[in-house]
Amino acid sequence: MSDEVLSVKNVYVSYGDFLVLKDISLEVKEGEIVLILGANGAGKTTLLKTIAGLLRPIKGEIRFLGKRIDGLHPYEIVKMGIGYVPAERDLFPLMSVMENLEMGAYIARARKQKEERLRFVFELFPVLKERKDQLASTLSGGEQQMLAIARALMTSPKLLMLDEPSFGLAPKLLPKLFKTIKQINLEGTAVLIVEQNVRQTLSIADRVYVLENGSIILEGPSDRIRNDPLVRKAYLGI
Repeated sequence: MSDEVLSVKNVYVSYGDFLVLKDISLEVKEGEIVLILGANGAGKTTLLKTIAGLLRPIKGEIRFLGKRIDGLHPYEIVKMGIGYVPAERDLFPLMSVMENLEMGAYIARARKQKEERLRFVFELFPVLKERKDQLASTLSGGEQQMLAIARALMTSPKLLMLDEPSFGLAPKLLPKLFKTIKQINLEGTAVLIVEQNVRQTLSIADRVYVLENGSIILEGPSDRIRNDPLVRKAYLGI
């Protein structure tokens, strides 16, 4: 049996007449953390939205656990086991922390496991348990990011996609964030991450894809990519 969780093959995506993604192929295997690296406008968020079903490719195919998903609705993709945390977080600001988490457990499988998953996310993010009756809008930026990730984890995803999880966070919070992402991965969830904090993400990533102008120009194990002259100059400032 293949250990491939996600397979993207020869995918093209456009906004109207403008081609945003061109012939994208990548994979995420069981147990991996995979980083998508690229400058602003390279197509990273578009790729995650396409995998999540929010955008439809004009060509190519996307498979999750061997089943084709590029024609499915977003809620169907969530039910299959993909969690997506957008850069905007998209919390329900006038609902409590607990209500936001319960909204994450709306699919049948998640409803059955709700108490177990609540215990899991509260162990992962103890501050959310302390703030469970607090409105999401009153949380700090770091706490809101924790809540967005925790809500996605309520469905027990096989793959968690994170778009710029460190955006807007205080520097002192970053080590804890990346440690938590690694912990989520070690608990059995594959992770596909878009992140501008390259140094810290490379320290936890297994493999990297570099996007430029909608195309993958470089891919490989994180150790090799970290030492690539292009990456060192463009993303690490070396």
